[in-house]
Amino acid sequence: MRCFFDEKAELTTWGRKTTWILLSLYVLAIAYMCFGPQHQISGVETPGIQHFGRVVVLLIPFNSFVNLGQLNTPRELFWVIGQNLVNVLLLFPLLLGMLALFPKLRSWKRILLTAFCMSLFIECTQVVIDLLFDANRVFEIDDLWTNSLGGALALVCYRYLVGKLKNKVK
Repeated sequence: MRCFFDEKAELTTWGRKTTWILLSLYVLAIAYMCFGPQHQISGVETPGIQHFGRVVVLLIPFNSFVNLGQLNTPRELFWVIGQNLVNVLLLFPLLLGMLALFPKLRSWKRILLTAFCMSLFIECTQVVIDLLFDANRVFEIDDLWTNSLGGALALVCYRYLVGKLKNKVK
């Protein structure tokens, strides 16, 4: 661990290079997951979807809770809960790495704003991509808060890990 972190639990030169490489790979993975065609699973419908021409949106805040009664099978329930959990964790690794790289990002306000803006960029880009290529993407308002929650969890995790690393050095 000493080759990655110094005594203040900050990244060393080697740690910074490694983190940049890992983040670059993760950004590619996010691009593939978020901007490629979305595959449909037969028999699973997310309630609350609205169509405005070719633009598909889900603008009901907390849709998973509001429309829970419309889910007919355990498979649909598992799918909807899984989508929310994946969205919480989507930006988590990226933001955790960014917290290690950029000390100015280590406040609640900045990490939440960064997570929200990244999420908004992803959602808006999905609409444009869907208009251009019919990629079966959906702008979901809930993705904004679930991705932002992932940013908050990244900050909690970062602070916890830094505390552990500092205690280990002592």
